[in-house]
Amino acid sequence: MITLQRTTIAVVGLGYVGLPTALAFAEMGAEIIGCDLSEDRLTNIKTGDVDMLPRDRTRLLRQLDSFKLTTEPSAIGAADAVVVCVPTPVDPHQSPDLRALTAACANVVRYATKGQLLVLTSTTYVGCTHEMLVDPLQAAGFTVGKDIFVAFSPERIDPGVKDHAPERTPRVVGGVTPACTARAAALLRHTASSVHTVSSPESAEMTKLVENSFRAVNIALANEFSEVARELSVDVMEVIDAAATKPYGFMPFYPGPGVGGHCIPCDPHYLLWQLRARRFDSPLMRTAMTCIAARPRDVVSRAREMLAERGKPTQGARVLVVGVTYKPGVADLRESPALAIIDDLTAAGAVVSFTDPLVPMLRTPQAGTLTNHRSPEHDEWDLVLVHHWAEELRDWVSAQPVVLDTTFGRRG
Repeated sequence: MITLQRTTIAVVGLGYVGLPTALAFAEMGAEIIGCDLSEDRLTNIKTGDVDMLPRDRTRLLRQLDSFKLTTEPSAIGAADAVVVCVPTPVDPHQSPDLRALTAACANVVRYATKGQLLVLTSTTYVGCTHEMLVDPLQAAGFTVGKDIFVAFSPERIDPGVKDHAPERTPRVVGGVTPACTARAAALLRHTASSVHTVSSPESAEMTKLVENSFRAVNIALANEFSEVARELSVDVMEVIDAAATKPYGFMPFYPGPGVGGHCIPCDPHYLLWQLRARRFDSPLMRTAMTCIAARPRDVVSRAREMLAERGKPTQGARVLVVGVTYKPGVADLRESPALAIIDDLTAAGAVVSFTDPLVPMLRTPQAGTLTNHRSPEHDEWDLVLVHHWAEELRDWVSAQPVVLDTTFGRRG
């Protein structure tokens, strides 16, 4: 097993995955080279001004002495192991945006040294590890599995959820050779509850895509059930909770306003994109992603119906959106359904405000710049739309005359 007290680990990308990864290794005694292209990000890390749970922010400040923070990619050449944690979003056409990953892998190859372990964790298409790391390394004269070691291990980080902390979560690892797998597993075992090895990087890459495609399909189905239940005048949450009492063959998924964040709205598109290039269709997954993308429009349609039922036209209606981050407890707006909801309501003529303690300001194409409404209870609203709950406003919201709760009463 690798002894982290004598190990230098370079973490490339210090975002929501890379920073917790670096922190976990630092707490096990490793020296950290933290590489990120954003000077502002590095400055925020040095001061603890980062979106982490308070206890994690305290942990970070304790460990900063073991961090060497840099924007210079050449620094990774001094590391025993390099862990790549850069973002892999999708573009407006739902195709992979691989710019950050391509640049990061090119730098890793450029500054690679003999004996290094290179672990790619960014979600990506099947075969990416070979194309972006293995093939260029071999072209540069390395022999993978002998004088350099390469593996893929998909990140499993659920921001803001204590129960899903990395050290409580198993890691999947697939190396190019058995020696690569063994070295990567030995490193990652220090910061995971366990390690599950697979036969190849390709299996590990597809594991992550299957995990989140599974979630996407089931969330789309739960959203459809909510519409069916409304048509039949049945409480969908009561039904799902009842079904969840079955100890086998059922896993509860819940309806909502759509999905946001870094995984579910993006990851299945990596697989769909790859399959399109092979002229291979995945109709269920494709349909699920179409339904998920349409969900905010469904929410807006329901909001307009509720206003009309009260004799209030959407034009000029005062609408408050409660909670705009992609999920409670994180200051992250990426792919948040709230943004599309705000835009569509604004386009329909509504006057939209929002309240969220973690978001001082946001900007959307239709609504422009909006600032957080800190005291919405002092104003009157034609409709209060709950994207996710703010516990301190729960009683006030519940007492409002027109409330569209897109969470169906679910907390968190």
